[in-house]
Amino acid sequence: MKQLKKIVYGVVVLLLVSSAAIAGWRYRASHQEPPIVYKTAKAEKRHIVGKVTASGTLAATVTVQVGTQVSGRIKELFADFNSPVKRGQLVAKIDPLLFEAAVEQANANYLSAQADLNRSKASALDAERQLARTKALRDSELASQKDLETAETTAAVARASVGVSEAGLAQARAQLNQAKVNLSYTNIVSPIDGTVISRNVDVGQTVAASLQAPVIFTIAEDLRKMKVDTNVAESDVGGLSPNMDVYFTVDAYPGQRFKGKIGQIRNAAQTVQNVVTYDAVIEVDNTDLKLRPGMTANTTIVYAQRHDALAVSNAALRFRPPAPPGAPAETTASGPRGPRGRGAKSEGAQGQGAQGEKTVWVLRNGNATSLQVQVGLSDGSYTEVTGGELASGDEAIVDATLTEKAAASPPAASGLPRGGRLF
Repeated sequence: MKQLKKIVYGVVVLLLVSSAAIAGWRYRASHQEPPIVYKTAKAEKRHIVGKVTASGTLAATVTVQVGTQVSGRIKELFADFNSPVKRGQLVAKIDPLLFEAAVEQANANYLSAQADLNRSKASALDAERQLARTKALRDSELASQKDLETAETTAAVARASVGVSEAGLAQARAQLNQAKVNLSYTNIVSPIDGTVISRNVDVGQTVAASLQAPVIFTIAEDLRKMKVDTNVAESDVGGLSPNMDVYFTVDAYPGQRFKGKIGQIRNAAQTVQNVVTYDAVIEVDNTDLKLRPGMTANTTIVYAQRHDALAVSNAALRFRPPAPPGAPAETTASGPRGPRGRGAKSEGAQGQGAQGEKTVWVLRNGNATSLQVQVGLSDGSYTEVTGGELASGDEAIVDATLTEKAAASPPAASGLPRGGRLF
């Protein structure tokens, strides 16, 4: 009886040990770390907005720099910062004393030239009379031929003197007119209706206009109509056209968006550090006068939109599977890449193929599968899928990580690891 109990006890212990071993093996098999771990993003319908962002500076539509064409000391100022001015309004005056003296001097020279002309005309008249008398005497043979020739020469010289005096009078008249014009330039007037946005001089300051006209005021024509000059990269300028809607923000009003329209895309290219940009001029309505010249505007130009478009993450379009450990990786323009799976083309680092084709890797039944898709509009984070095998709900792979076990194991004969874990 005791022998039988020992046998039964041994069988039970053996069964328990076997069950524990089988359970342990099954647990390890079910919890075994997969060779590769995938990170995915679901392909789904989205609202895709194609936009161009750029920064620019706010300015008045028309800005005029008011300067002086004559040198002198500022005697009076009749406008200041933010002063509204009208066209023709006196805004500053240069001390006119020197210019008034110049006018008087030029007027005296003019009167002297006029008197000289009158004297020359009188001399010419006397010479003409003397010539007429000499001719009469010569006809009566009471004067010699020499006397006649002398009288003719004297009359010609007198007529020439009249011409010289007339030229001198014209020169004196021009100098008088110039002196009067210079005197008028001491009154500095506004050329437009607008608002003074800057003043660069003070009363008593001397301005010199020897090389270029010094700027006294900067006047904006109408601050209710402003513009933003933005620098748009050459890769983006092809999608823009006049009258496109634009919205922008300024640091002075956080969270508030202002609207505008593209008024002009200028053809003059600007190259800075080998980057070519074009000036897109944005027209802005500033009726409430919130915006001020010089503010930095961060603009966004929407050039296309797609509603309910099948979209995939841009990271999925850039994804390329890692090479198995020890396997030779293909080399592309951006570095090594793992072997291509089913249906993949030799496309380059970004998967860019002909006619806008790209490669997307999706996770189906735990396996990585490559699909060819046609892409369209992109908003920088997601890209519209216009054709191909990708369907809504597919898990597009955006990243993959080889586990430590896979990294330590010998390379597979070909292809990717079949098993994977999603996270």
